[in-house]
Amino acid sequence: MDLVLTRNDVAGRYGGQDWQRVVFSEFDAALTSKSRPFPCVFGVAGFKTDRLRFAFPEPLTPETLAPILRNYLAQARGIGAMTSLVIFARPTPVDTLEAYRDQFWDLLDGLVALDDSPQPEGVSRNLDDPTWEFSFGGEPIFVVCNTPAHVLRQSRRSSSFMITFQPRWVFNGITDSKAPSITRSLDRVRELLSEYDMLAPSPTLGHYGDPANREYQQYFIDDTNETPACPYHQLGKPPLKLVKEG
Repeated sequence: MDLVLTRNDVAGRYGGQDWQRVVFSEFDAALTSKSRPFPCVFGVAGFKTDRLRFAFPEPLTPETLAPILRNYLAQARGIGAMTSLVIFARPTPVDTLEAYRDQFWDLLDGLVALDDSPQPEGVSRNLDDPTWEFSFGGEPIFVVCNTPAHVLRQSRRSSSFMITFQPRWVFNGITDSKAPSITRSLDRVRELLSEYDMLAPSPTLGHYGDPANREYQQYFIDDTNETPACPYHQLGKPPLKLVKEG
């Protein structure tokens, strides 16, 4: 059985009443809506060109997620630009944002603990550093979490706990580009965010490598514009992992 699926694979494998098909259909509807355009124009483009990949691990744990992520990374460059891996968990009664935040960071911490690849060159292990990025299999990866508990920030809402993994290289030529077309697209993302959400875009949104930027602050953005505390000093197995704060 394939570990990661295309959109056509999802439609062919799961019936209309299967939870996998239900959460995927809601995702599909959000990204393809013409009346309420989804803010991430690059993600929408990736979905429409069949460059996103999907998985539904059950249960969702570091142990079930690690082989899926390895499998995706092995094929990601062959898929091309604007690819991402979207992970859906089985829906459960809605929990608090704090509980989902803990679940998210515990998953990333567990993944790093299972990963025996060398740390990518130039990527800090310290989360409170402008060069830190979640890394797995030797690849720096930008990560986004969506949950059913998000209300005001609809761009981070989903019908189930959902994580999107975006290899850092997909941003090459986008966030560092001065091309007018790319600049207009990035401006459009901000504009759509302001229309889509019920509060202003998070002030933590920034650019990787900027001295003032912290990537971890952008992974899990809640329903306020307060700056989140650093969840861990470092991720991974001892002696790298330090005591979780809070």
